Amino acid sequence: MYHVNEAKILEMEKFYRINLINSLIGYKSLNLLGTVRSDGVSNLCVVSSVFHLGASPALVGLIMRPERAHNDTLKNIKSSTYYTLNNVISTFYKQAHQTSASYPSGVSEFTECGLQEFYIKDFSAPFVLESTVRIGLELQQLIPLTINGTTMVIGKVVEIMTADEILEEDGNLSHTQAGSMTVTGLDSYFIPEFVGRLPYAKP
Repeated sequence: MYHVNEAKILEMEKFYRINLINSLIGYKSLNLLGTVRSDGVSNLCVVSSVFHLGASPALVGLIMRPERAHNDTLKNIKSSTYYTLNNVISTFYKQAHQTSASYPSGVSEFTECGLQEFYIKDFSAPFVLESTVRIGLELQQLIPLTINGTTMVIGKVVEIMTADEILEEDGNLSHTQAGSMTVTGLDSYFIPEFVGRLPYAKP
């Protein structure tokens, strides 16, 4: 049986440790985060740290890595207060993965990675045209996490776009129908398989 303690984890080779810890919790949500600079240059990055925070109001959280000089995403969110989350499907997951590359500040990952941006009225951030589930968010709160230099970004859902057949009668959004992919670690992509829905649990 594989068994290591904290001391052994700290002794691991850097990239082995990164791969192990990133894949440890299993399947994670997978989205493309779209923003735009004040000069109109769009930005796109793949994220796997998105989580549901509440339905009333409709809040979604995500964790952003420590800011770096070439990273426009958090800067754009701070300046414009609008951003988008777009699901990733099998037809463009390789392009989505490529958005994680360290492109220089001011270079649009939409252009570099071959994805199409589109905009809607009265919402400044770009959506991903190829996605089947698109969410527009307005920044509500930024929480610096001093433990590791990351930032929790909390946004209010203000726009939802998807095909009619993806939305079920009771409001459940079918990510199986949407073709949404998931990820483990930093680079292992999967298409989830639907198992079943259960009734609301009561004692």
